[in-house]
Amino acid sequence: SHSIKPEEVKSLSPAGIILSGGPMSVYDEGSPQLDSKILNLGIPVLGICYGLQIIGKEFGGKVEPASDREYGKANLKIKDEDDLFKDVVEESVVWMSHGDYLSEIPKGFKVTAQSDHSPICAIADKKRKIYGVQFHPEVVHTSEGTKIIRNFLFNICKCKGDWTPQNFIQSKISEIKKLVGSSRVICALSGGVDSTVAAVLVKEAIGENLLCVHIDSGLMRKNESESISKLFKEKLKLNYIHLNESERFLSRLSGVHDPEKKRKIIGNTFIEVFEEEALKHNDVSFLVQGTLYPDVIESVRVKGSSVTIKTHHNVGGLPEKMNLKLIEPFRELFKDEVRNVGRELGISDEFISRHPFPGPGLAVRVLGEVSKQRLDILREADDIFISEIKDNGLYDKIWQAFAVLLPVNSVGV
Repeated sequence: SHSIKPEEVKSLSPAGIILSGGPMSVYDEGSPQLDSKILNLGIPVLGICYGLQIIGKEFGGKVEPASDREYGKANLKIKDEDDLFKDVVEESVVWMSHGDYLSEIPKGFKVTAQSDHSPICAIADKKRKIYGVQFHPEVVHTSEGTKIIRNFLFNICKCKGDWTPQNFIQSKISEIKKLVGSSRVICALSGGVDSTVAAVLVKEAIGENLLCVHIDSGLMRKNESESISKLFKEKLKLNYIHLNESERFLSRLSGVHDPEKKRKIIGNTFIEVFEEEALKHNDVSFLVQGTLYPDVIESVRVKGSSVTIKTHHNVGGLPEKMNLKLIEPFRELFKDEVRNVGRELGISDEFISRHPFPGPGLAVRVLGEVSKQRLDILREADDIFISEIKDNGLYDKIWQAFAVLLPVNSVGV
C-alpha cells in the first residue's frame, strides 16, 4: 500500500520495491503518494507509469499533463542498455496508458529509452538502483516485458527464483496444521478452480476435519453441478455436502432484469444458504476461502477512506458474523500459480484449465429476466459452442469463451 511507512518497509527486508501504475495524476487531490524516505532506503526501486512519475516528482523532476492521453501500443527505442534493459532488443513494442508525462528528469538520473511520443520513456539512477518506465512491462502487449521484469528481479534485486508449487504446498501444509490443530474447518466450494484447489490443499493438512459445502444455485453450466460433485466425492475424496437450492435462487430472481440487482440477490442468497448450513456444524472454527492476490489488491482503498476499487468477498461477512477465523492459503498467489499448485496436488488438468466463470453464474449471461426455460436454452447453446471450440483444439488457446442469451426475438426465412 502507498500508505506504508519507511520503518514498516525496512522491517519487511524486501529485495526490491515496485511502484505500480494507476489512473490518477500525481497532482490530484487524494492521489496515492509515497513517503520519499522509502526511496532512500537503499532498496532497488522500479516505478511503472504512475510509479515513474512519483519517482520523478519526489526527486525534483517535472511531471506535466500531456496534451493527448497516450493509450495503446508504442515503439520503444533503447538509448542506453543498463541493467534493466540487459539483452532486451533495441526496438520493441510496449503498451502505454498515461495522461501525464515526465518532462524533466531529476538530478542523478539519465534517460535510457524513448518512444515516438515519449522522449522520456525510461529513466535510471544506477548508483541508487532506482529505475522508472512510462510503459507497462507487466502486460502481454509489451513484447519484452517479462525480460525487463526478470532483469529487475534477478539482475538488480538479486532475487532467486526458488518458488515452486512443491515448496509452497509443503510450507502451507505445515502452516495450516500448526494454525488449525484439531479444530474443524468449513469451505464453501463454488466449483471453481480457486476454492477447489484451496480445499484439496487444506484436506492434505487436516484430512477429515475439513467439511466442504457446495451450493447448487441452478445457475451453472450444463451438467456442471453433477460433474463437480463426482469430482469432489470420487476423485478428490472430500468430506462434502451438496445443497440443491435452485428453486430458492430462481424464485428470488423472478422478474429481476437489472444485472447488478441479480448479483446482489444471488450473493445474499449464497450467504444465507451457507450460513444456515454452517450453523448446523457448531464445532467449526475456521473458514477456507480461495482469495487470490488480485482480490487483495483490488480491495485496497486508494483515495482516503471513500474509494475502493472493488470490495472483495467470497462469502460476505460470514467470518465476523459466525466468529470464524479465516484460512486464505492463496492470498499471495496469482491464478496461474494456483493452477500449478492444483496440478501438483493431482487435480486433473481438464478441471484446472477451465475458463473463468462468474460467481453469479449464467444469471449474468442471460440478459433480462432469468427463468428455468431461458437458462436451459443458454446451457444448450453454451455447451454446443464450447464443444465445438474443444473439438477444434482451440479451448486452451482462448482465455475465455461463452454464449449469451439476448432478449431478442428473430424470425428465420
